[in-house]
Amino acid sequence: MTLLQTHLSTDPAAPLARRNPVAKLGAALLPSMALLVSVDPVSSALLLTAWLVSVPAWGVGWPGLLRRLWPLGLAVVMVALGNAVFTDRKGGATLLEAGPLLLTTESVATGLTAGLRVAAIALPGVLAILTIDPVDLADALVQHLRVPARFAYGSLAAFRLAPLLAAEWEVLGRARRARGLGGDRNPARALAVLGGRLFALLVGAVRRGTQLAVAMDARGFAASAHRTSARRQTFTRADVALLAASALLTAVAVAAAIAVGAWSPVLS
Repeated sequence: MTLLQTHLSTDPAAPLARRNPVAKLGAALLPSMALLVSVDPVSSALLLTAWLVSVPAWGVGWPGLLRRLWPLGLAVVMVALGNAVFTDRKGGATLLEAGPLLLTTESVATGLTAGLRVAAIALPGVLAILTIDPVDLADALVQHLRVPARFAYGSLAAFRLAPLLAAEWEVLGRARRARGLGGDRNPARALAVLGGRLFALLVGAVRRGTQLAVAMDARGFAASAHRTSARRQTFTRADVALLAASALLTAVAVAAAIAVGAWSPVLS
């Protein structure tokens, strides 16, 4: 399971959770590409609503999902507030005026649109990542997208080793505190201790990466010969249907935005 899945229970038998990793990533990428082209509330709201409705089909429980997505929620709020405050669109009725701070109905609408856009872009990717096993993803990338095995499985190994970095960071901190190097009350000393921890973490990561590279070369990952996979990843009609549904949903959202005159290309 992925790093996120270790803290969030998912149902691998759910309809969308069973789909091929490449299909799930493609289905998440299609609407995100459309949302990156335009900044409008209609397409963002429609796509976000559709993804929220599909959450049960991914096998992800709402309570656990909400607990894990609070950083995303905070980012959405910050983006909305930042755009509402700093946008140059200050038309409409004045809602709040305090010195240089001016909030109007148009600026608030601009902020809400930006927040919706960020949420609609991020949520599909989060749902896909939560339901993808890293090993399945590496196999699918090699088998279906012809990604070089060295790159795919090297990325898989790095992803697997990521939790070790967090654990090693905690160990380094405890070791320094045991030696009286906490430096909590002295900012300069705390900065020096932080630099020492970062350097030790970097040295450990480089050493581990070197060992991993040698081990992969010893197993023939640097060879140009075709490699076989132990686990076959099938791309079924259901996977094609998932991609088609995502493309259709994106097209409907874009068409609706154009129809109501809300479509606003970024590069226009």
